[in-house]
Amino acid sequence: MTSPVLQFPAELLLRAQDVRVAFFDVDGVLTDGGLYISESGETLKRFHTLDGHGLKLLQRAGITPAVITGRDSLPLRVRLKALGVEHAVFGTEDKRPAAEQILASLGCNWSQAAAMGDDWPDLPVLRRSALACAPANAQAEVRHAAHFVTQARGGDGAARELCDLLLVATGRYAALLADYTA
Repeated sequence: MTSPVLQFPAELLLRAQDVRVAFFDVDGVLTDGGLYISESGETLKRFHTLDGHGLKLLQRAGITPAVITGRDSLPLRVRLKALGVEHAVFGTEDKRPAAEQILASLGCNWSQAAAMGDDWPDLPVLRRSALACAPANAQAEVRHAAHFVTQARGGDGAARELCDLLLVATGRYAALLADYTA
């Protein structure tokens, strides 16, 4: 078996060890934040496979990924369905009530939540979560509010960094890695 090479500061691992739900914004977190508009007016989005696999790993480890986004689009819904993400709220700028509704439906509270966002609408969820994360290219106030700022930019594996941190903190990373290295 290959030994994991990832290491995180102890204070982050402590913050993350009880997390049971992880909230993700979409534009600027699961995508690069760019909006690609076709000639017909359709919005196209680019998702990174590292992030997608990270969300699947969270599910295998018993951590629920949830999406709360200010936009709604068919490409996003298709991607989330393909990843098996069941908890999503689309088209809302007021993200705190959406997060509270998801927490209640899962029987969880803020001390069991992690969140990743990149701009001001994400701050109410980030500030209440046990672990607040931001991609490297998040807006300055959001980076300041985060306990963990990823090395990767949004849409380029930033969400996977949060997923990996949660898996390490909950003691599930090595066993999941072993499934691929045995």
